[in-house]
Amino acid sequence: MKKTIVALLFVTLSQFGFSQEKQTASVEKSIFGIQTGILGVWVNNECRISNEIALRSEIGYSVGLFGGDFYPKTGYLMIPTLRVEPRWYYNLEKRQSKSRKIANNSGNFLTLQTTFYPNFLIISNYDNVKIANQISIIPTWGIKRTLGNHFTYETAIGLGHTHYFAKSAGYESDKSSAALNLHLRIGYTF
Repeated sequence: MKKTIVALLFVTLSQFGFSQEKQTASVEKSIFGIQTGILGVWVNNECRISNEIALRSEIGYSVGLFGGDFYPKTGYLMIPTLRVEPRWYYNLEKRQSKSRKIANNSGNFLTLQTTFYPNFLIISNYDNVKIANQISIIPTWGIKRTLGNHFTYETAIGLGHTHYFAKSAGYESDKSSAALNLHLRIGYTF
């Protein structure tokens, strides 16, 4: 009888000692990173709003190219970009249940990317290049993955709207157009 009680006690205590609570999958509290792509370089921060939603803020330079009959050589622009986007990482639980990484917010996401391109601090190989201030709002789907502990890659696609504040640049009226967001970036998370 003593052996049975000791065995039951041992099994019960071992269940308490070795059982672990399942942790809820969640985005990181706050992460800083730097990313580069074919046409730019950006510094970003993602801070947690809820377990699945992070607010990403970003500042950097996007690159543009121009040319044609009016220019003796091909020109380039480096335009400052200010971006804010709430990201919904919708598959963190699924990734965690399959023992896949969710560190550094590795997962699939949906976002409403809002970007402002101001007409200041423009870098170009031509003098006095100006652009009209513009803002774009683009619903976007993407994926972000971590390689190792700090390196990331990210790809996304979206279609939305851009508004050009052309009146402020001396034109008769403002303009709007469709906008495509297609990006592939690699980065480092601190």
